[in-house]
Amino acid sequence: MAIRKIIQAGHSSLKAKNKIITSFHSRKINKLIQDLTDTMYENGLIGIAAPQIAENYMIFVTHARNTKARNLGKEDELRVFINPKLTDVSKSKTIIYEGCGSVSTAALFGPVERSKEIQIEAFDDEGNKFSLTCDGILARVILHEYDHLHGIEFIQKVKDYNKILSEEYYVKKIKNSKKQITPSVIKKIEYKKF
Repeated sequence: MAIRKIIQAGHSSLKAKNKIITSFHSRKINKLIQDLTDTMYENGLIGIAAPQIAENYMIFVTHARNTKARNLGKEDELRVFINPKLTDVSKSKTIIYEGCGSVSTAALFGPVERSKEIQIEAFDDEGNKFSLTCDGILARVILHEYDHLHGIEFIQKVKDYNKILSEEYYVKKIKNSKKQITPSVIKKIEYKKF
């Protein structure tokens, strides 16, 4: 429907409380899902949360796929997460570099530690409840967007601020490295509707 402006770090909407969605088929929510999807694709992102376009609702979309910044090999499909709730995270963790549309003006990437595998429950765009267990970059992008719904930006989770890189250096030095690619590979996707 529309490509929206992605707000940048410091904007109050990134820290505001997000509303639970009660009407899955409202025109506003349908438009929001389409706007998030269009904005994600236009900006070469693999996920985006509603607060990033100054809409404070509990919703994000993901599409783990190859982009300018990421080479994944196996790709996932477009997914919509409404009123998501993490139900399990692995104790096993990985560290890879992350970026974010909400720091795109600064074009920064930094190393972030996250659980290797997760399980999440949410509602899809049709209002159907589902559970998803996954790993690799899909788990990571879900955790990243889930954080946005709780007012947390990835820059707050960077392990070593001395290792923050510009996009130019990330693409040159990190993007295609084994340390970045190996933990990003998606090996597990288990989807179940309730």
